[in-house]
Amino acid sequence: MSEQQVKLSVTEKIGYGMGDAASNIIFQTVMTFLAFFYTDIFGISAAAVGTLFLSVRLLDAITDPLMGSLADRTETRWGKYRPYLLWLCVPYALICILTFTTPDWGDNAKLIYAFVTYSLLMIMYTAINIPYCALGGVLTSDPQERVSIQSYRFALASLAGIFITACTLPLVDYFGGDNKALGYQLTMIFMSIIGIALFLMCFATTKERIASPKREKVSIKRDLKLLLKNDQWVIVAIITFTVMFAVIIRATVSLYYVNYVLEQPSLATAFVTTGMIGMFLGTLFAKPITDKFCKVKVYRYTILLIASLCFCLYFLNPSFIILAFVFQFVIGFLQQMTTPIIWVMMTDTVDYGEWKTGERLTAFTFSGSLFILKLGMSVAGAIAGWILAFYGYQGGENQTESALEGINLLFTIIPAVASLFAFYLVRHYRLNKSELAKVQTKISTESEPEQKLQPELG
Repeated sequence: MSEQQVKLSVTEKIGYGMGDAASNIIFQTVMTFLAFFYTDIFGISAAAVGTLFLSVRLLDAITDPLMGSLADRTETRWGKYRPYLLWLCVPYALICILTFTTPDWGDNAKLIYAFVTYSLLMIMYTAINIPYCALGGVLTSDPQERVSIQSYRFALASLAGIFITACTLPLVDYFGGDNKALGYQLTMIFMSIIGIALFLMCFATTKERIASPKREKVSIKRDLKLLLKNDQWVIVAIITFTVMFAVIIRATVSLYYVNYVLEQPSLATAFVTTGMIGMFLGTLFAKPITDKFCKVKVYRYTILLIASLCFCLYFLNPSFIILAFVFQFVIGFLQQMTTPIIWVMMTDTVDYGEWKTGERLTAFTFSGSLFILKLGMSVAGAIAGWILAFYGYQGGENQTESALEGINLLFTIIPAVASLFAFYLVRHYRLNKSELAKVQTKISTESEPEQKLQPELG
């Protein structure tokens, strides 16, 4: 077995997953708590929060490709991508703490503070997460091992998510009591220390095995042209945006849904944690199912089932609390079962891009994917804030029937429509197991592109 197709040890797979567990301490906190923190603790209007989430993404159009090109050209004794976990884990943690710090300033000053700290947080997320994602593409070239790596990764990320959703609000109460602002700040200090330790574990237990030619001259324009020639990456990027939009818009309003639609604020922690438990179990099923069935078909029809469940949830009577928890669990299970698959699809497009263009753009490809992912995240957050404002939501108050309808639409119908669109898009992705094997064979024999892959739709 070649060094590139080595079977990875469980220790290395767990170690790699620790990196996403560390990232998820930030990612899950932002998804689940930041909008609520801004509107109900920090005191920013819902419309301003929506604009804030979207405007920060303009920075990503610069920082994401720049970070991808920089990482691909990094040369150290530790490799191209691992060093960034070591160099940036502490700055990342510090910015996270500042984001959840609430200075006692005027409205305009607080909005500026939120913009600056959230922008810095997303820049640091880019700087550490793009190399981390690229690292998963150079551990091994074995297709099944890649699925296994991503399954470990998202299982551990989901465990971190369970920890975040189960512990954040209780820790806020424990550290801050009636002072919720102080509680959030001290909670994030605690979470950030854990995140630093997990990043260092990831750095210490992984090894880069797939080498790419040394690329010294930075030309983002050229790299971007090469990336856009990768038609399969373009398809995956659009799918990623659409699915992330659906996932984030539900996560953003989950606390609003349980507090105001279900009228069960005491069950807020239990509700979001139920979804995270479903997500953890979903990751465990990704590999065994894709071992038996085509990963593309599994992904496509799981997305269809998610859309159907979201549509049904819209009509749920709010008094059926237990059934609401069941929906939350099942949707979380299905969502996270698809997550390792989409990241494997991203990794496979790196191989396809190398075959098609003759150059391997590992980190740059993932920087593009991460930009699209964050764009979906920010658009979802923006639309959530704007729709809440449009329907008359007022933070910390009893809500009108109109505001409740807006929350319900955001939690059910809007993500259902997005999921249906993703279901349609997946039919255009064709890097199944047999076609990927052809691509990797062509790469290994250094042959020129001979013919386009024939689609195999399912």
